[in-house]
This record gives sequence, structure tokens and C-alpha cells, in this order.
Amino acid sequence: MALEKSNAYGAALALLAALGFSLKAIFVKLAYPYGVDAITLLALRMGFALPAFLWVAVAGRQTGTRLTRGDWGRLFALGCVGYYGASILDFWGLQYISAGLERLILFTYPTLTLLIGVLFQGKPFTRREGLAVVLCYAGIGAAFIHDLGLGDPRDVLIGGALVFASSVSYAVYLSGSATMIGRVGAMRFAALSSLVSAAVVLVHFLLAQPLTAIIQPLPVYGWGLAMAVFATVVPVFAQSAAIRRIGAGHASLVSMVGPMLTIGFGWWLLDEGISLAQMGGAALVVIGILIVSRR
Repeated sequence: MALEKSNAYGAALALLAALGFSLKAIFVKLAYPYGVDAITLLALRMGFALPAFLWVAVAGRQTGTRLTRGDWGRLFALGCVGYYGASILDFWGLQYISAGLERLILFTYPTLTLLIGVLFQGKPFTRREGLAVVLCYAGIGAAFIHDLGLGDPRDVLIGGALVFASSVSYAVYLSGSATMIGRVGAMRFAALSSLVSAAVVLVHFLLAQPLTAIIQPLPVYGWGLAMAVFATVVPVFAQSAAIRRIGAGHASLVSMVGPMLTIGFGWWLLDEGISLAQMGGAALVVIGILIVSRR
């Protein structure tokens, strides 16, 4: 009974994380009509999330492994590639494409992580994994057909390329994070890498924008705060807690609902259309990631 209760709690945490990550693109899309640019919105997101990550990092320092200079160097590199690089590319891409297509493209990161392992880490590549990759990219192609019919094809291609670059960046971050997670723990690593990312985001903001750019309409602050709490802090720590309880494989299976949630929220809150091509594409992507996650 205790094990079943723990598994149920872990699955609920994974579902909460999937819900939070699914809302991120929605919050970004709701903020953009007020005229805020990508780096200012990202700076607000990271600035609002900073206290929570700082608290976890400080708490972990008292009981965790002491970090070496090399550890800090790896943390800096992973922070730049992960929560900074992946986020800014994603925010730029959302200026061009729908939230639903964005989530489907981002959801390819498990296949990209797999390909990085095959190309650069000497890992084997099976027919089953090849099938998963084919299904994922066929699904994205179907979703592209949906978006191409809604607006400027050039915008869809630019936005899709930016979000795909974001997915590659996040896959590189995941591929390089295993060693650090083993040394410092998942929660502390997430907090420390997020702190590095926040610092890089704020430096980027200060270099790219005047300080007056932080003055935004009140709804922008509201969406930035919502993004920080519900689409950053809560899902990051919920996902870490879920992995501890039910393992990475099962947690990733629960996250399969993510693209469907984003498409649904996009239809409900952003008036984004839903077509058979988009739903078929989403189904192919989910099946492909399911195959990879169960390997």
C-alpha cells in the first residue's frame, strides 16, 4: 500500500510538472500583445523565479557535496546551454509560431538526446529507436502543414527553426548533466544551473536593453510572475521529486500529455485552431517519444 501510494503521488507530481511546462508557451503568447520583447520577458521570468532557486541552492550547500572549480565551470556551461540558451531561442520562436507547434517541436528533445549519445558518446542505435525518430519528425511535419495554412510560411519556418534549435540546446544540456546530477543531486543541480542561467539572462538584458525596458504594462508582470511560479519553479521541482519517486522512465511517460495540454490551452486561451493534421502529428510525436522512453 505504501509503495502504491508513493507511486500515485509520484505520478501526480509528474502530471503537475507536465501541466506547468505546457503553460509556459501560453503565458508567453499572452504577454507578447502588450509589446514586451523576448529578452525582457525572459528576464522577468528568471528574476521572479530567482528567490526560490537561491533558497534551494543555499539549503543544499549546507548538506551537499562541495563543488570544485571544474564543477562550477561545467555548471556555467550547462546553465548557458540549458535554461538560458534553450529559453531565449524558444521565446524568439514563439514570436512566429503557434504554442501547439512550439510544444511539439520542443518535445523532440528525447530523440535529440538519443542522437547526441549515438553520434558523440558511442551509444548504440537500434531499429526501434530509428522508428521513434521517424515517427517524431513525421509528426512535426504534419503539424507544420497545419501552421503553414494559417499564416506566412516564412514565419513558420523561422519560428520552427528557432524552437528546434532550442530543443537541440536542451538536449545538449540533458546529455551533459548526468555527471553533475550524480555529484550534487537533481534538485540542487536544477537550482544551481537555474541560478547561472538567471545571471546570464540578466546580463543579456542589461547589454541589449536600457533599464527603462523593465517598465512594462501591469499584465506583463502578471504573466511573467505566473510563468516563473507555475511554468518554472513548480514544474522543475515537481519533476525532480517525481523522478525520485517513480524514476525517469515513468515520469517521462506521464509527461506525454504535455503537447496535448498545450494544444488544448492554445485553443481555449489563444483561439488557436485545431486540425486533423495537427492532432495526427501530435499523436505521432507522442508515440515516438513513448518508444524512446520505454527503450
